[in-house]
Amino acid sequence: MESNLKFDKHVFVCTNQRVNSERPSCGEEHGMELVKAFKKEIKDRGLSINMRAQKAGCLDICEFGPNVVVYPEGIFYGHVQLADVLEIVEEHLINDRPVERLRLKFQR
Repeated sequence: MESNLKFDKHVFVCTNQRVNSERPSCGEEHGMELVKAFKKEIKDRGLSINMRAQKAGCLDICEFGPNVVVYPEGIFYGHVQLADVLEIVEEHLINDRPVERLRLKFQR
């Protein structure tokens, strides 16, 4: 079955920065460094034709930041560190196995 999606996986990294706010801010923690790390890992592995990583605005789950969401699954990751990028790329993006230790589960 052919997909209409341009990318098999799309990684959005919150890079929102707040000034004078009591809520935490992913961008201040290292949001842009995460974007760069995901882009580099995807490019270095030759995956950039099928996968993309990019910055995003606030995902509104600031207390769990830095936050990342992977589509099309809509899986959110919280407290993501630079050391976690390789594992997310390897396990989730390549092998379709979400990284459970970082996964945020929301109740509806």
